[in-house]
Amino acid sequence: MVRGVVLFPGAGSSREHVALLAIENQLNPLPVLRVDFPYRKAGKKFPDKAPVLVQCVKDEVRAFAEVIGCKTTEIVIGGRSMGRMCTMAASDVQDPLHVAGVVCIGYPLHPPKKPEQLRTEHLPRLDVKTLFISGTRDEFGTPEELAGAFALLPLSPAVQFIDGGRHELKGHDERVAMLLQDWLRTL
Repeated sequence: MVRGVVLFPGAGSSREHVALLAIENQLNPLPVLRVDFPYRKAGKKFPDKAPVLVQCVKDEVRAFAEVIGCKTTEIVIGGRSMGRMCTMAASDVQDPLHVAGVVCIGYPLHPPKKPEQLRTEHLPRLDVKTLFISGTRDEFGTPEELAGAFALLPLSPAVQFIDGGRHELKGHDERVAMLLQDWLRTL
């Protein structure tokens, strides 16, 4: 049973992003923590390096589990785009963050127009239930490109594509929130 959810924003937004607020609203009364990464808290616009971001995920999730009185294995983590740091935290070789599941909204498989720069090295180690929600017109990864990446996962992921949606999935916040809520019921 899932006891809580921890969500992270995309690189250019904050914990107050409308998509994260919609998810928190939809999941009420389930405890949801929306977290800003350290660079955002410091007022910077450009993200820190991955090790700093991944450590932030681990620290915030472990602290939240303690606050709500559960194990991290009872928490789902994820978020928009930079939520991919959650996949890295859960698949870390040295200190994996053990969680109930990971949700990626707009997984940035590669930078726009650079499909050769795949962000998949860690995916074969991500042995937790996952949900990926992406738009069919996402410039960070087409449905076909994402299918190839998902084939690297040890467990088959749940995948939802929003027809015509771009990376930011603008205008689809309520739908994304409902898809996440429905997936949580399967855990």
